[in-house]
Amino acid sequence: MTQRNTLAATLVALALLAGCSQSSAPRHSGLLPANMDKSIKPGDDFFRYANGHWLKSSAIRPDRPADGAFYALRDKSLADVRVLVDEAIKADAPAGSSTRQIADLYQSFMDRATRDARGLTPIQPLLAEIEAVQSQSDLAHAFARTARIGGGAPFSFWIGADEKHPDRYSVTLYQSGLGLPDRDYYLKTGQEAEALRQQYRAHIATMLARSGTPEAQAQEAASRILALETRLATLQWDKVKLRDRELGYNPKSQAEIRGLAPRFDWSRWLADTGLAGQPSLIVGQPDYLSAIDGLMAEIPLADWRAYLRWHLISDWAPYLDKETDRLNFAFFGTTLSGTPQQRPDWERAMGLLDSHLGEAVGERYVARYFPPEAKARMEQLVENLRSAYGQSIRELEWMSEATKAKALEKLAKFRPKIGYPDSWKDYSAITIHRDDLVGNLLRASEVEYADRLARLGKPVDRNEWHMTPQTVNAYYNPSNNEIVFPAAILQPPFFDMAADDAVNYGAIGGVIGHEMGHGFDDQGAKSDGDGVLRDWWTPQDLKEFRLRTSRLVAQYNRFEPIQGQFVNGAFTLGENIGDLGGLTIAHKAYQLSLNGQEAPVIDGYTGDQRFFLGWAQVWKGKYRPELMQMLLRSDPHSPPEYRVNGVLPNLPAFYDAFNVQPGDKLYLPPQKRVKIW
Repeated sequence: MTQRNTLAATLVALALLAGCSQSSAPRHSGLLPANMDKSIKPGDDFFRYANGHWLKSSAIRPDRPADGAFYALRDKSLADVRVLVDEAIKADAPAGSSTRQIADLYQSFMDRATRDARGLTPIQPLLAEIEAVQSQSDLAHAFARTARIGGGAPFSFWIGADEKHPDRYSVTLYQSGLGLPDRDYYLKTGQEAEALRQQYRAHIATMLARSGTPEAQAQEAASRILALETRLATLQWDKVKLRDRELGYNPKSQAEIRGLAPRFDWSRWLADTGLAGQPSLIVGQPDYLSAIDGLMAEIPLADWRAYLRWHLISDWAPYLDKETDRLNFAFFGTTLSGTPQQRPDWERAMGLLDSHLGEAVGERYVARYFPPEAKARMEQLVENLRSAYGQSIRELEWMSEATKAKALEKLAKFRPKIGYPDSWKDYSAITIHRDDLVGNLLRASEVEYADRLARLGKPVDRNEWHMTPQTVNAYYNPSNNEIVFPAAILQPPFFDMAADDAVNYGAIGGVIGHEMGHGFDDQGAKSDGDGVLRDWWTPQDLKEFRLRTSRLVAQYNRFEPIQGQFVNGAFTLGENIGDLGGLTIAHKAYQLSLNGQEAPVIDGYTGDQRFFLGWAQVWKGKYRPELMQMLLRSDPHSPPEYRVNGVLPNLPAFYDAFNVQPGDKLYLPPQKRVKIW
């Protein structure tokens, strides 16, 4: 790029950023000083400096495994949606209308009397199908059925944009079938791990007995199910290997798939899943598929029936009678995540609405709670971050001009989606009855399954959203090269229309930058601007990129949230790159937004100080030890503490803002700080 073009690009960036500079109207700081612990030195523990008083004085609610900023905002979203649902119930709308669907699905979950009276009766036809499995062909049929009705199978599939041809849909087979959250639960040695497995075995036996299996048989079957799942776990890829998008992309013809697992009845499975007409499928883990071929034939059909029965009961337990629901929660809620109590039924019913009528609810949510000016300001913030990201890429010393050009092309093609979709899903094909919860869910699942199958052979719908507007979250989709921010996250402490820019740039700006950063993390960077999985790096640049990311892996490997249990830096790498790059770019965007002026001091804090406090505030959170152990094994995000204390030591501006010096616990010598983007 010529010097003239570089100057022009910088001027454009400054002009865009100026559009969101601080207006003359006074704004509040956006800080939450009551949460802070100013007795802690910022350079020693910034997470607790920003949130320490809250951490010491607050208790996790008994009906949740964790608490924090995300949970508080989710509580608000739930309360807001509850108002809309109550209105839908009172409206007594015509049958078949979306208002009536919302009211009836909600009430079918809330109707405990009917659910208790029916017990496990609603799933008896599904259990009878399992008991009818008498051959390998029947087993293939049963595995296919799980894609429609739930339950377990050693492998499953999804339909989504093809990673190398993102304008068309493909089918991907992937490993599955475990009842515990990750393969490590089955393979980890030690007294504590073994004790948990025995609790799991006992829970399986209890649920089998509840479904009608005689007690002695239930105990024996539970042991065989645990043994079967353990064998599956030994064959499955670990969570780090699963992250590798290139390793997981293996197109195979139907003939090649039959060659991988010749003893499995693929004709029956493909016919019963509706995939028989697909000339090829993507196989996520080919060696796993080959390895379980013999296992599927070796394991007695009686064991497979018990396994299928267990997984079906486990999946449907939350929607059956009170005792079945309680037993399910006692293990998965209390034993695994340490949560003493179930959430209130009305909150759980909201989750059901989200899953099956999410955009019907979302359309009402946006109309009531999401003002147009919030979307407009958010759109400007996204463009400001995009401009800052572009400037940062141009200034990178370690990247060649050839790779920079490709990165800038990808950045320019980022597609932001803010608040809500341009058009809403039509749920009219789903039949909902006020007194038939399980039937409602089965019918909804059939409609959703048919919708997924109908996509095959059609262009990818790039306008589709994969979160509802009332969801407090955000995501990056590499095949669409899109960053998506639902309406519900665009509220304090993430985004405050009345707050000073510094905290907004540190909070929602950091989140925007994080999602953009996924486009340039160790896996997102494998796709180009059109979403195609391909290598667009020069060999030297890729080598340098991997060197820098390896240093970030090493930094996070040393974090120990539970004594003797460490963050897995390789597993969390993508999210850590997103945090580091996102906050770096958000800070650059904030500085440019000042147009060379010095930020005002508000509530005793400079602009940069408020920026970093804004980031730390959104990661306010505390977890029960049981949940923390689960997340360390299964969640690609680092714990909240390290999304603050792990990132900030790499940013020179943090040292300047809080006078961090050698000897402070967060201090890193300049040569050890990681800068990627």
